[in-house]
Amino acid sequence: MKKMKTKWFREAIGYEIYPYSFFDSNNDGFGDLKGIIEKLGYLSELGVNLLWICPIYKSPLDDYGYDVEDYYSVNEILGDNNDLVNLIDSVHQKGMKIILDLVINHVSCEHKWFKEALKDKNSKYHDYFIFRDKPNNWMGFFSESVWTYSKELGEYYFHTFSERMPDLNWSNPQLRQEIYDVAKYYLELGVDGFRLDAIAHLAKDTSFLDSKLSKDLVLDTTKFSNRKEVFDYLKEFKEEVFDHYDCLTIGEVGGEASTEMALEYTKYIDMVFNFDTCWENGAYGSIGKSDEEIKTNLVNLKALFKKWFDACHHKCDMPLYWLNHDHPRVVSQYGGIEYREESAKMLGAVLLFMYGLPFIYQGEELGMSNVTYDRIEDFFEDVSARNLVKNGEYDEQTLLRFLRRCSRISARSPMQWNTKSHAGFSKGHPYIKVNDNYLMVNAEANLSERDSIYNFYKRCIEIRKENNELVYYGSFELIDPNDEDLFTYKKQYKDEELLVIANFSPKLKEIKVDSDYSLLISNQEEDITKLGSFGVCIFKKHIHKC
Repeated sequence: MKKMKTKWFREAIGYEIYPYSFFDSNNDGFGDLKGIIEKLGYLSELGVNLLWICPIYKSPLDDYGYDVEDYYSVNEILGDNNDLVNLIDSVHQKGMKIILDLVINHVSCEHKWFKEALKDKNSKYHDYFIFRDKPNNWMGFFSESVWTYSKELGEYYFHTFSERMPDLNWSNPQLRQEIYDVAKYYLELGVDGFRLDAIAHLAKDTSFLDSKLSKDLVLDTTKFSNRKEVFDYLKEFKEEVFDHYDCLTIGEVGGEASTEMALEYTKYIDMVFNFDTCWENGAYGSIGKSDEEIKTNLVNLKALFKKWFDACHHKCDMPLYWLNHDHPRVVSQYGGIEYREESAKMLGAVLLFMYGLPFIYQGEELGMSNVTYDRIEDFFEDVSARNLVKNGEYDEQTLLRFLRRCSRISARSPMQWNTKSHAGFSKGHPYIKVNDNYLMVNAEANLSERDSIYNFYKRCIEIRKENNELVYYGSFELIDPNDEDLFTYKKQYKDEELLVIANFSPKLKEIKVDSDYSLLISNQEEDITKLGSFGVCIFKKHIHKC
């Protein structure tokens, strides 16, 4: 029977978990599903009630689960299918929801479909992928051609990302049904929805003509991103699967999707992630630039948030995050390490009270920051870093500077639980080196300190839940949008108003607040006539209508 959606996610506070780096229960150096179960009390105490778990499928780990070898089996490093069932049940017993990362644009070259495709051009599996006799000049997202030659077939196969992650051919109806069956399997298992990975890339320009942007190899996303055929596929997915379950669906559409495209996507899924606010400071693609050249334009950052609100409010739901598993740590990106506590608290408050469904990335509530490894090899668990080095275009110091600033490893380094060996993540040797600052930045210290970042997040989440209607459904008005240091906004709904004033600079800033506002929370002392370095204050008032 068809289950009507209840929009339960409009009261959710999300938390993203990268399972290989969260907590290692069996001390083999990798996080696992039992490790997540063991830490559910920590998450429940924080106040989050929706967990997004990055890929758990069997995988050769070229891209840590985003290269799927078997959709129906949990990777043995993470546990087994019984552990997944126990995780789902344990999450629900805590009153939380759980969504899985569903990787549907590509699989691993170790997947049985691809292995069969390489055996026989006449196999049905050959048409599950995209093969060509000759390559063109398209570059993928991992700094290499989208085409790799198969000696077995004498053909080139297409991959938007790593050469070990061939793209699926979504124009094939039989392939689409295979993916729909996977989604049904996990929904029947009890998951509450999916984050749909890389859905912007499902459709390709099937003319496969060279890009005119350059005669050389070039990244031209118009060839394989946000093409109109994607919406036909998602319409079918919705009718075949999503309409029959009370599930949340969030699509990853990257940094190329417009607000108009977002509205088109949300005819078929609940909401979409974009990257506009994740890379405002120009760090993305900044290899070769000095750290001094990477600066946040707060005026533009505010405008980006406002643009998405104005386009989408009352038309579709919106998720919010500062970062995910593919991005730098937000304290290093938009905050200041020398003001770790202040800026981590400020950034958390700004996000939690803005609008939409917020997602906290693991460790964000502790003020975890970018890694500062001094060996380039320490970044090699990330295939994109390996490809940069392999290309040989930049010297080691240039690469190190860039990777410390932008590498996905910063988000994927082990969760910092305490001051014990390997930050308490594992008693074994972690597969990724722990950030050296774990003696100062860890969960144990945060839990023991009343004014810690964790406890500030916890209190903000409590206040957010108490004022959820105001935050989720209320208007969003920027105050002094051209102020280069202060991010100030108002939320208004029915007879209530929320005022958020956040200082994105280390400067001391004077502020003026009407006396009818009462202070809900602040990361500084009671003096609210001034905001110190990365200070934030949240105020509320009741509007008396005549």
